[in-house]
Amino acid sequence: MQFNLQKSIPILERTPSVIRQLLSGLDKEWTTNNEGPETWSPYDVVGHLLHGEHNDWMTRIRITMNNDGGKYTPFNRTAMFEESKGKTLAQLLDEFETARKHNLEELRKLNIREEDLNKTAIHPSFGTVTLRQLLSTWVAHDLSHIVQITRTMAKQYREEVGPWKEYLSVMK
Repeated sequence: MQFNLQKSIPILERTPSVIRQLLSGLDKEWTTNNEGPETWSPYDVVGHLLHGEHNDWMTRIRITMNNDGGKYTPFNRTAMFEESKGKTLAQLLDEFETARKHNLEELRKLNIREEDLNKTAIHPSFGTVTLRQLLSTWVAHDLSHIVQITRTMAKQYREEVGPWKEYLSVMK
């Protein structure tokens, strides 16, 4: 599927509500457990997504839209461990929803055209990247973290499902 901004925005719009529906009101065992050492809980994922809303997507989109060879600063993928301290999951979900709504309003104001999608910037690890790639990654990043949340939750019952884990690819 080729990138299309108009087809992508609905995914970005839905992510906060999808995650809210998945996690709100659940026992903390569902939201704070992870898959083992150096993995993230659903709570951590929400904090990571929120950090990205504040420090990644729109900042990098603006740099790329300038089309002057601007460089992205490295993104701290684990900043949420510090930034989320003392916050409830409900607070993180609210902040994520608000930040995403704001960012999508800002994205629309940029009035991105097809020719803008080929504008480039310099990523600290990948080198030259296009706006098309960045925007596609934002969508795929959301979907990837929804998968991560549901996989982490499913694995809480890894032993409890007994022999059925052979048929549940999420358990592998």
